Amino acid sequence: MTRDAFSISNAASVPLGSGLPTREELLVHYPAKFTWNELKTFVNSGDLGLLKRDRKLQKRYNLWAVGIKEKYGSIGAIIPCHRFLPDTLSLLGSAVQDTGMSTPPVFERIATEDLTVLRELPPLPTDAPAYFSASTPPQYISIIQNDWPYSVPPEIEHTLVWTRIPIFHSSLIPESIRARVELDGLWGFTGNDSPPPSPSTLPACLPALAEWGMTQDKMIKSEKGTPEEDELVRRAGLPVNNFVKNRWIEEEWETAWFVNPPRLQSVPGLAHIHVFARHK
Repeated sequence: MTRDAFSISNAASVPLGSGLPTREELLVHYPAKFTWNELKTFVNSGDLGLLKRDRKLQKRYNLWAVGIKEKYGSIGAIIPCHRFLPDTLSLLGSAVQDTGMSTPPVFERIATEDLTVLRELPPLPTDAPAYFSASTPPQYISIIQNDWPYSVPPEIEHTLVWTRIPIFHSSLIPESIRARVELDGLWGFTGNDSPPPSPSTLPACLPALAEWGMTQDKMIKSEKGTPEEDELVRRAGLPVNNFVKNRWIEEEWETAWFVNPPRLQSVPGLAHIHVFARHK
């Protein structure tokens, strides 16, 4: 049975709700538009804006976001309250065996319906790390499944790593590449001895973005850099890459990770990493 046939045959048995989607809803009502290879190609294209949610799921997210903004003022206002608590809102699970990197509670447990007063996270202590790395203490990190995942295949987990510690930092990003990173973001790949898909293969993947009207001339990315600049960008991403390799063991997982540039960040005041992970 094809994926589309599966979706049609199961639509009646999986009611379509509102708010955060369940895994069953994602599989039946919002089937993946991208393959694993297409996702990796988009990540490596230079324009992370190519990564999209299902358009119908985006409409559902927009409606949910309106309610959140009316109640709390902004999406960013609820992130510290929920993402740094053990009782996260996500309805989606993960196959990763966590080794203690998810954060312990910062405040007492709060259920969504009980959240009437937003509480700020306490100030960072003076001995907090200057920038995010593989050794960042777990109390500064919250790892969850993306409540509103991009249009990824069902075998791909879309995980968010929220952190109170900056990822973009002047110690990692010299002035010569600052503008490039601020436009393009950072990205990388783990768990595969073969190189990621070349940006030159992007034209073959663009038909998957047709319903979003994306064409190569609409891409937003920096001009091709020098080999020296490329190496500096790679080094700037090493702390994140090492973190990802530590959590998603390469013998078991292949990943494509990225940190959106400011122009694409949904919550600019709180750093986070997207990880697409495929269990081998």
